[in-house]
Amino acid sequence: MKKHSLRFSMIATPLMIVCGLLASSTSARADSEEAQCSNRTLHGNYIETVAGLILPGSVPIQGVGIIHFDGEGNLTEVGHVVINGVPPPIVWGPRSTGSTYQINADCTGTVRILVDPTSGFFLNLALVVLRNGKEAHAVVTGPYFGPIVMSQFAYIKN
Repeated sequence: MKKHSLRFSMIATPLMIVCGLLASSTSARADSEEAQCSNRTLHGNYIETVAGLILPGSVPIQGVGIIHFDGEGNLTEVGHVVINGVPPPIVWGPRSTGSTYQINADCTGTVRILVDPTSGFFLNLALVVLRNGKEAHAVVTGPYFGPIVMSQFAYIKN
């Protein structure tokens, strides 16, 4: 009797371990697939960094700022942008308003930044949200109104 019981436990134990691992990996996969984003995922103040080029001419652009996502699809920001090594005339530019964002359930989204309300200059960004809304990354995408800008944006929850 002990031989059968030992043989059964030698087969059953590894089989139960494999089944347990499969069940837990399926459960973890289901949890990550069920995680959904929305406009509420980005809410509050974020540190913003910008790096890229303005074309034609490959003029470098770098900046930092604070962007506020309201959780309902609107945002405001204030920043300091250096273009071709030249600092802006106002150290911290005026707070921009009229900008919007849309976050999809799969944590991708878009941002439309109204850079200059008087001229209508705006940028559209393609965005991905990471770490449950604690971080996001974006790149400029068309269509846009203004110079051609090839920039990357990073947002880190403040």
